[in-house]
Amino acid sequence: MIKTLKIMLIPNNKQKSKLFQSAGVARFAYNWALNTEQENYKNGGSFLSDNDLRKQFTKLKIEEEYKWLNDYSNNIAKQSIKDACLAYKRFFNGQSSFPKFKSKRKSKPSFYVDTDKILFTGTHVKLEKLTLSRKKNKQKFNWIKLAEKNRVPTNSKYLNPRVTFDGINWWISVGIEYNDSIEIPINEGIGIDLGIHDLAICSNIDKPYKNINKTQKIRKLKKKKRRLQRQISKKYLINKKGDSYCKTSNIIKAEKKLLKLNHRLTNIRHNYLHQVTTEIINRKPKFIVLEDLNVRGMMKNKHLSEAIAEQCFYEFYIQIEYKSSWNNIKFIVADRFYPSSKICSCCGAIKSDLKLSDRIYKCEKCNNLIDRDKNASINLMNYGKSIA
Repeated sequence: MIKTLKIMLIPNNKQKSKLFQSAGVARFAYNWALNTEQENYKNGGSFLSDNDLRKQFTKLKIEEEYKWLNDYSNNIAKQSIKDACLAYKRFFNGQSSFPKFKSKRKSKPSFYVDTDKILFTGTHVKLEKLTLSRKKNKQKFNWIKLAEKNRVPTNSKYLNPRVTFDGINWWISVGIEYNDSIEIPINEGIGIDLGIHDLAICSNIDKPYKNINKTQKIRKLKKKKRRLQRQISKKYLINKKGDSYCKTSNIIKAEKKLLKLNHRLTNIRHNYLHQVTTEIINRKPKFIVLEDLNVRGMMKNKHLSEAIAEQCFYEFYIQIEYKSSWNNIKFIVADRFYPSSKICSCCGAIKSDLKLSDRIYKCEKCNNLIDRDKNASINLMNYGKSIA
């Protein structure tokens, strides 16, 4: 199996400049490839493969105007051209929308590192061609410090290394191949019902996993965020010149504070999801069942849309899915129209007039009295038993 590790980088100022320039090369190559494909299509030509585009790009670097491209690793541009061709193919296959040109202001700075040239130690990572000098003391410039020690194995084959910038810090993500797990879980399966009042209610766990967004810590951070947003809005209005807004240095500082706060909120939520999903996986059930929620439809409710977005249901699905595959646990997604909340977990009767406000499920046939979400989780577990 392949696991992806993501580690924060601690570059110095000169290394930061070089990383931004490398991301600029990747953006330039992607936009050039996309533009070449569009012009070729308009002129009646067939699809250009990434090999053909790479040959054209190599000739382009000989020209005086584009000689600056030789100061950076050619693998950055090669992979960007490959990414552009893949995006173009996906559009014509109906798998995605038409690829857009990458903007310097709006796109996320990132670039590819060649798997044969990247090197890891316990504390540093070596990237290709950050410096052109061959002197031994200058070659140290290629080594960037890692924020975590001994996180990445040094004697492994690395897959698809990418360096990205999230607006505050630089990160490197790399895939590493590990041995598959041979342990077969034998414990009872788990049905999980996701909700807003509580994050997850499991069929075989008495206490539900609470909604972290209702804690005092998150509420304080959200209050701080609203206050900061109002401050930025007022600063924009004060510095308005005619129909345009002037972005001052104070506004840039305030926006950076807001970005850090947003990242902190996201990290707290995702960390909590990792703790919950890991605890569920460590119970080693035979299977895990989740219902296929229509989150897009749920988001249309203006009264609940913010609460639903903060729960990060999609992230929960992704984490459960890949952690299940790592541990040989069968992951089952119940049909979207499966009435998990309306079925009585005791006798199987369906209560068709169940309302969203009814938090306690009371069966009219067997007088079963149970929490609505707990009842749904047990039904999901029974659904998994019928399939597994």
